[in-house]
Amino acid sequence: MNIQTMAAIRPLWETTGAGEDTVVGHISGPTLPFADIFQSTIETVRETEADYTEKEYLLATGQLDNPAELTIAATQASMSLDLLIQLRNRALESYNELMRISM
Repeated sequence: MNIQTMAAIRPLWETTGAGEDTVVGHISGPTLPFADIFQSTIETVRETEADYTEKEYLLATGQLDNPAELTIAATQASMSLDLLIQLRNRALESYNELMRISM
Protein backbone atom coordinates (compact mmCIF):
# COMPACT_ATOMS: atom_id res chain seq x y z
CA MET A 1 0.00 0.00 0.00
CA ASN A 2 1.42 3.36 -1.06
CA ILE A 3 0.50 6.24 1.30
CA GLN A 4 1.53 9.74 0.33
CA THR A 5 1.69 12.61 2.76
CA MET A 6 -0.33 15.75 2.10
CA ALA A 7 1.28 19.14 1.82
CA ALA A 8 0.34 21.76 4.41
CA ILE A 9 -2.58 23.96 3.49
CA ARG A 10 -1.52 27.57 2.99
CA PRO A 11 -3.65 30.23 4.70
CA LEU A 12 -5.67 32.63 2.58
CA TRP A 13 -4.29 35.60 4.53
CA GLU A 14 -1.62 36.20 7.11
CA THR A 15 -2.79 36.29 10.70
CA THR A 16 -1.35 38.55 13.36
CA GLY A 17 -0.05 37.21 16.63
CA ALA A 18 -1.88 37.77 19.89
CA GLY A 19 0.99 39.82 21.33
CA GLU A 20 1.30 42.24 18.41
CA ASP A 21 -0.26 45.67 18.42
CA THR A 22 -3.20 45.79 16.05
CA VAL A 23 -5.26 48.69 14.82
CA VAL A 24 -8.91 48.26 15.69
CA GLY A 25 -11.34 49.40 13.02
CA HIS A 26 -8.74 49.64 10.26
CA ILE A 27 -10.25 48.90 6.85
CA SER A 28 -7.84 47.97 4.11
CA GLY A 29 -8.46 48.86 0.51
CA PRO A 30 -10.04 51.87 -1.11
CA THR A 31 -12.94 53.35 0.81
CA LEU A 32 -15.37 56.10 -0.08
CA PRO A 33 -16.07 58.96 2.28
CA PHE A 34 -19.62 58.96 3.60
CA ALA A 35 -20.56 62.09 1.62
CA ASP A 36 -19.42 60.47 -1.63
CA ILE A 37 -21.68 57.50 -1.00
CA PHE A 38 -24.65 59.83 -0.57
CA GLN A 39 -23.69 61.84 -3.67
CA SER A 40 -23.40 58.74 -5.84
CA THR A 41 -26.73 57.43 -4.57
CA ILE A 42 -28.43 60.76 -5.28
CA GLU A 43 -26.91 60.79 -8.77
CA THR A 44 -28.20 57.26 -9.36
CA VAL A 45 -31.70 58.33 -8.30
CA ARG A 46 -31.54 61.27 -10.72
CA GLU A 47 -30.36 59.05 -13.58
CA THR A 48 -33.01 56.39 -13.02
CA GLU A 49 -35.76 59.01 -12.71
CA ALA A 50 -34.61 60.65 -15.96
CA ASP A 51 -34.55 57.26 -17.70
CA TYR A 52 -38.06 56.53 -16.45
CA THR A 53 -39.32 59.92 -17.63
CA GLU A 54 -37.75 59.37 -21.05
CA LYS A 55 -39.29 55.89 -21.39
CA GLU A 56 -42.65 57.28 -20.31
CA TYR A 57 -42.45 59.98 -23.00
CA LEU A 58 -41.39 57.45 -25.64
CA LEU A 59 -44.32 55.19 -24.75
CA ALA A 60 -46.78 58.09 -24.86
CA THR A 61 -45.57 59.14 -28.32
CA GLY A 62 -45.53 55.57 -29.65
CA GLN A 63 -41.76 55.39 -30.08
CA LEU A 64 -41.13 52.70 -27.46
CA ASP A 65 -41.10 49.24 -29.03
CA ASN A 66 -41.17 47.22 -25.82
CA PRO A 67 -43.59 48.47 -23.14
CA ALA A 68 -41.88 46.24 -20.57
CA GLU A 69 -38.94 48.66 -20.64
CA LEU A 70 -41.17 51.26 -18.97
CA THR A 71 -42.01 48.85 -16.16
CA ILE A 72 -38.34 47.97 -15.72
CA ALA A 73 -37.36 51.66 -15.63
CA ALA A 74 -40.12 52.39 -13.10
CA THR A 75 -38.94 49.56 -10.86
CA GLN A 76 -35.31 50.70 -11.09
CA ALA A 77 -36.30 54.26 -10.21
CA SER A 78 -38.40 53.08 -7.29
CA MET A 79 -35.67 50.80 -5.95
CA SER A 80 -32.98 53.47 -6.19
CA LEU A 81 -35.20 55.94 -4.34
CA ASP A 82 -35.95 53.32 -1.67
CA LEU A 83 -32.22 52.70 -1.28
CA LEU A 84 -31.59 56.42 -0.80
CA ILE A 85 -34.36 56.64 1.79
CA GLN A 86 -33.01 53.63 3.69
CA LEU A 87 -29.50 55.07 3.58
CA ARG A 88 -30.79 58.34 5.01
CA ASN A 89 -32.76 56.52 7.71
CA ARG A 90 -29.73 54.48 8.76
CA ALA A 91 -27.56 57.59 8.86
CA LEU A 92 -30.09 59.36 11.09
CA GLU A 93 -30.38 56.33 13.36
CA SER A 94 -26.60 56.17 13.67
CA TYR A 95 -26.36 59.88 14.41
CA ASN A 96 -29.07 59.65 17.07
CA GLU A 97 -27.34 56.65 18.63
CA LEU A 98 -24.05 58.55 18.78
CA MET A 99 -25.80 61.50 20.43
CA ARG A 100 -27.15 59.18 23.15
CA ILE A 101 -23.68 58.02 24.13
CA SER A 102 -22.58 59.70 27.34
CA MET A 103 -18.92 60.33 27.92
